[in-house]
Amino acid sequence: MRSHTPSLVGRDPQLTQLERAMAEARQGRGGVVFLVGEAGVGKSRLAAEAVGGALDRGMRVLRGRSSTTGPSVPFRPLTEALMSLFRGGEPMDDLPLGPYRTVLGRLIPDWDTGERDSSSMVILGEAVLRLLIATGRGQGQLLFLEDLHDADPETLGVLEYLVDNLEYTPVLLVATVRTDISDALDLAQSARRRGAAALVELAPLTRPQVHEVIAAQLGADGPDAVPAEVLQRLWEDSAGSPYLVEELLQSMIGSGTLVQGPEGWRAVGDLRRDVSSTLARGILRRIDRLGAQGLTLLSAAAVLGRRFPLSVLQRMTGVDDRALLGHLHASVAARLVVPDEPAPDWYSFRHSPTVEALFTQMTPGQRADLARRGAEAVEELHPGLEADWCALAAGLRCEAGDRVEAGLLYADAGGRALSAGALNSAVTLLSRAEGLLAEGGDPQARAAVLENLLPALAEAGDFARAFDLVDDLHALDGAGLSAVRLATLHARLAKVAHTAGRWSDGNRQIARAREVLAGAPGEAAETAEATTAAVDVTAAYLALDTPGPDRTQHAEKLARSAADTAERHGLPVVACQAWELLATVARERDPRESAAMLQQALTTAERNRLPLQRMYAATRMGGNAWLAEGDTSGLLAARQEALRLGSVSIVHTVDGILVLDAVLRGEDASARASAEECLAVVRRLRLAPAVRYVLMARATLEAHRGDRAAMESALAAFAEWDGAGSQEEPLSLGLARAFCSLLEEDRQLARAELGAVLALEADNPSTYHLSGTHGLVLLLDVLAGDADRVRHEEIAATAMARMRWNRQFVHLAEAVLLGREGAGARAAAAVESALAVAEPYPLAQHLGLRLIADAAHEDGWGDPVGWLRRAEHYFHERDVAAVTGACRAGLRRLGAPVHQHRSGTSGIPEHLRTQGVTVREFDVFRLLAERLTNKDIADRLFISPRTAEKHIASLITKTGAANRADLCARSAALRDG
Repeated sequence: MRSHTPSLVGRDPQLTQLERAMAEARQGRGGVVFLVGEAGVGKSRLAAEAVGGALDRGMRVLRGRSSTTGPSVPFRPLTEALMSLFRGGEPMDDLPLGPYRTVLGRLIPDWDTGERDSSSMVILGEAVLRLLIATGRGQGQLLFLEDLHDADPETLGVLEYLVDNLEYTPVLLVATVRTDISDALDLAQSARRRGAAALVELAPLTRPQVHEVIAAQLGADGPDAVPAEVLQRLWEDSAGSPYLVEELLQSMIGSGTLVQGPEGWRAVGDLRRDVSSTLARGILRRIDRLGAQGLTLLSAAAVLGRRFPLSVLQRMTGVDDRALLGHLHASVAARLVVPDEPAPDWYSFRHSPTVEALFTQMTPGQRADLARRGAEAVEELHPGLEADWCALAAGLRCEAGDRVEAGLLYADAGGRALSAGALNSAVTLLSRAEGLLAEGGDPQARAAVLENLLPALAEAGDFARAFDLVDDLHALDGAGLSAVRLATLHARLAKVAHTAGRWSDGNRQIARAREVLAGAPGEAAETAEATTAAVDVTAAYLALDTPGPDRTQHAEKLARSAADTAERHGLPVVACQAWELLATVARERDPRESAAMLQQALTTAERNRLPLQRMYAATRMGGNAWLAEGDTSGLLAARQEALRLGSVSIVHTVDGILVLDAVLRGEDASARASAEECLAVVRRLRLAPAVRYVLMARATLEAHRGDRAAMESALAAFAEWDGAGSQEEPLSLGLARAFCSLLEEDRQLARAELGAVLALEADNPSTYHLSGTHGLVLLLDVLAGDADRVRHEEIAATAMARMRWNRQFVHLAEAVLLGREGAGARAAAAVESALAVAEPYPLAQHLGLRLIADAAHEDGWGDPVGWLRRAEHYFHERDVAAVTGACRAGLRRLGAPVHQHRSGTSGIPEHLRTQGVTVREFDVFRLLAERLTNKDIADRLFISPRTAEKHIASLITKTGAANRADLCARSAALRDG
């Protein structure tokens, strides 16, 4: 017999939470609920109950399940869920999706135009979101995704976007996730922490709840009607897992140790058998009832995986339609398999122990034979072996013992994943291929895998694994590979070394690649030239980062040669890489030229469907925008795309820039937290360029606080990561040491540090342009009388001087020169321009005012007293004593009163504070908006009427008001905003 639990036991609070979430979704307040628990705890049962409730209330339900068959395949659960939209006969062509319809072709075959879309996961996530909203039918929509722990990284990338954007939609996402460590669990926990999702944790059932389940299963009136030893045994053996309770109970019934008689249920024989054996025997006993053909079918299905396609199963077993469907229906009735509703050709085993039980009754030879027949069936039915079919066939070939063939299939699937930008899937598939082909002894095939695996590992940040393959490369050196293939492998390893910041290793690989090409004159000229271009472009990147006086020119020459060759031979990847480097070099000459080159790289990447190269071009575009105007939006968008694609190196490269941006903006707390978080990762990955950049940014943070000891500590750590001669070294001097000296009021030392930057860049030109050589050094030289109008015009004409951080200092230098020339009004206007440019950078803004105040006073222009007051207040708040004291001393020299800092100073509007208005005067000023008399003001503030009168007189003088009435009007205007 077979009994079923009539209702969920012990899950009422969780079910209530799901019902509440569904009700809110129907009212347009969607959200996300993650059902988290160990295998067998009842996640799917709870979700099924919610699905039933959603259908009863008229909600549309879309259901998808992550693959447990072989390597993960991009977007499988989402595709399965969305495909159900097309089975109801409703028109889908008139949905208001606009350009997002084409993007959805990556998930929905009916909308696939045949072109490979390279949109980021953000765009794809938005497309899915719009489709879900458009198809909600006004009743809300439930997107149910099972087994998210098995999901591919690309699916999780789209889901991360959905999680953050479902709140104001009629869509509820419910997903089941196991408690095992997985990216899906990380996503769920992260979403809960930031309040974007609810995480419902399903604990094992308690002893009373297990007893209730047992009674319900047996149809008994209650636990008291079940033998006590059965209750005890099942509680101990199930550990509160509803699934194990059910399976073990049915095993007891099937084995005859629990029987029902006239007086109810009673135990017969020994209940203390081996649990796993008992479970397996119970499952097999139920399978035996299906007959020999049923056993054969399910055995073949088990070899295909927990999830299996009927078309393949039928082809490999030769069973006709009637028998196939008959056995499947019987298997469903026996609760062994379930229809995979979003995919009509697919079924799934209800629980993984069923698959394991089937394996116990097969010999290795039988499994291998079934796997081989399965692979042949897949290849016959799907000759193109697109995506998931290729991975399935590879897994079956491996199971069959055809390891070389399996390796080739995994290599094919991995190459496709890499081309599509699915980096994590690519690494998984290519790693399997490399391992299998290494055993098979086919050097040509293995070399082809390594050509893709090496860059995939570099992008994913797994440098240790990539460099472990160096020994394999040495072995392949003597394995009869063509010169072109061998040189390509050395160039790929050189690119890995460049990404990791290992210049010498990279240059050695480049030298070896050139040596191989030079020693093989028999290679076809065109092929050899194309390979040389790939070597040249990697050599260019290494040249740009390798210390030397001509590194920029050498890198540009190599990149230009590579770009020309790529144009002739149609090499889009090489062309994109070359244009990106040329754009970096051109940035210091002409931003428009740099932008045009990056646009060319972006267009080439999009035309040839190269998502990784598109990401690189977008990142450099974002970097240019940040340098030009301090705009981080492009960098943030590029980071999101890199995150979706799995490019660890780009994610943390952008993170480093964002840390420095936060430092320059004075956001010390967030900069410090971000720096520590980023360093913890990039140090572990040994991603040296990112480590150096973040350490430089951290040194800058300490310098901008005036903490020399902390700055030097960060710079010592910077030096340990090959900081000498690096691109970041000039920044460590100009942004950190020079600023620290200025905050110590030591201009001579600051100028010496900037002089060291100039000398350093003469020997090692840098493509990082915020070190002060085109801004701060000009201002200090002008103030010292060592730079004139000609020098100013030379620097101001450069592209680097027009970058926002540098531009503020160039404007201030212009103001000082104009003041000396007697053009006071124009000098003051130049200061206003500088303040507008410096608005995002408060420390630099106030330091600039402090620096020019004395010059403005000497030449009689501007508002040096107001500037010093602003700077004094700012640096007092930041506890930078040296500059605070210098500002106060400057005010005394100018004959201006110096006020003590009292509680409430920060509440005074800045324009009044710079005019010298005190806390008590501001209290009086605010009351003037009510046009009170002196006596009324005095009563309110507990002062004498005479003191109130003095404060009002002082306010009129300081603010320049015409009279008391004017002062009252100004107060009222401030009050009214």
